[in-house]
Amino acid sequence: MLKGFFQVPKAVNEPVKSYAPNSPEKAAVLAEYKKMWNSKIDVPLYIGSEEIRTRNTKDMTAPHDHKHVVGTYHLAEKAHVEKAIANALANKVKWANMAWEHRAAIFLKAAELIAGPYRAKINAATMIAQSKNIYQAEIDASCELIDFLRYNVEFMTQIYGDQPKSDSGVWNRLEYRPLEGFIYAITPFNFTAIAANLPASAAMMGNVVIWKPSDSQVFSAKIIIDIFKEAGLPDGVINVVFGDAQMISETVFASRDFAGVHFTGSTHVFKDIWKTIGNNIHHYKTYPRIVGETGGKDFIVAHASANVQQVVAGIVRGAFEFQGQKCSAASRAYLPQSLWSEIKSELIKEVQSLKMGSPEDFGNFITAVIHEGSFDKLASFIDQAKKDADAEIIVGGNYDKSVGYFIEPTVIVTTNPKYATMETELFGPVITIYVYEDKKWSETLQLVDETSEYALTGAVFSKDRYAIEEATVALQNAAGNFYINDKPTGAVVGMQPFGGARSSGTNDKAGSALNLLRWASARTIKETFVTPADYRYPFLGE
Repeated sequence: MLKGFFQVPKAVNEPVKSYAPNSPEKAAVLAEYKKMWNSKIDVPLYIGSEEIRTRNTKDMTAPHDHKHVVGTYHLAEKAHVEKAIANALANKVKWANMAWEHRAAIFLKAAELIAGPYRAKINAATMIAQSKNIYQAEIDASCELIDFLRYNVEFMTQIYGDQPKSDSGVWNRLEYRPLEGFIYAITPFNFTAIAANLPASAAMMGNVVIWKPSDSQVFSAKIIIDIFKEAGLPDGVINVVFGDAQMISETVFASRDFAGVHFTGSTHVFKDIWKTIGNNIHHYKTYPRIVGETGGKDFIVAHASANVQQVVAGIVRGAFEFQGQKCSAASRAYLPQSLWSEIKSELIKEVQSLKMGSPEDFGNFITAVIHEGSFDKLASFIDQAKKDADAEIIVGGNYDKSVGYFIEPTVIVTTNPKYATMETELFGPVITIYVYEDKKWSETLQLVDETSEYALTGAVFSKDRYAIEEATVALQNAAGNFYINDKPTGAVVGMQPFGGARSSGTNDKAGSALNLLRWASARTIKETFVTPADYRYPFLGE
């Protein structure tokens, strides 16, 4: 085999297309949207080289038109999950032994396929499956996913290049092996990029993977599978199963060869996963890696020196983009009394200007929430706020699920800093505001830190550098991603590594080398050139 020290293409962030009127990208994505909308797909299980159709299926519908069926997907039984595990392990040695530059080439090709021929397809699928407007689909399914694939290749080479010191008599080396066993990737509905990155990042480091996408994201997950196949990913490296999450997870965690889980989803589910792994720990060959990004109750706190228009824009974008269904979405805000009157009037005006409807209409900022369960949960909190004496809805508060799961962007103002919607993760277009006395700035920062069990993202708005510094220190444990004079969403791969602590996850920072390092196991090799032939040290003599 030929050898060389190879340099990979320099990673650059994919430019976001505008989708302006009469632009070619707008025409392309709308044409693909209509094509997908008017056809139905059938998504099998992908196990090794097989496409398995179990004939036990579920329909896929669009959240903004829940009676419209766009396809079906097949549900796995326990035997299928066991088959997927066996298949992954059977392919492990060959994949792990593949030269790293060939693994890199597969995922670099996948990035270019998304940037080119698959861009309209993956964006349109995300618009249909997850009801994202075109901008949210573009920055997620295209740009962020391309960035993950490109930067992860660069991060992989950085990891491999991190080597210990040697001297003239000893050569020390570190090799980075895949984990012993297989990885289980559990991905959420809300980001197509996350759905692809969780299995791909582990696979890039030489691991084999069992991937269970969210039931609400299978439609766009199918495009990811097609891209990986066209990019040349060998059969059996990433095996895809759909179906009952509890059954699939129990089967995976019962395997002695389970080596790690890459998870994005709810805090409750992740804690149950951790508990199950702990209970099974004596059964495994090794200590499994547990990597998770979970919930958030993300905040905006404004100082009395803040710019009103910037605060309002930060709230509207931070709370209502993608209907607030981002782990990083702003869902609680702390605003000073001195600015409240002006902020309130501007915020109401801006929220009332937001249009809501199908993502096919590019004039719509807001579309539907993901499913009926989410809709009903959000509606119940809105209804309760209408009844409670310590809460007031100042804009929004209406909802309708007759056609799609539409919740109006809603702003609640409370006099109780521990009101339910200040503490509970809602995952929808609802933000709750608490107005504090200007003189209680420091106490408010403590309140922000202590109110939530989560610590994912947060933002401070201020023109006062002392106030910014105080907030940065006081809230150091309250957010893994902290934003100064910006909304708390929109982390960019390679620029703002993403993740939080507390009940928000293990803070392993997707979009950085830190995450990839979790999917490698280092082996130190020491080679001595002139080996001692006598055990005696000089101190033993006279």
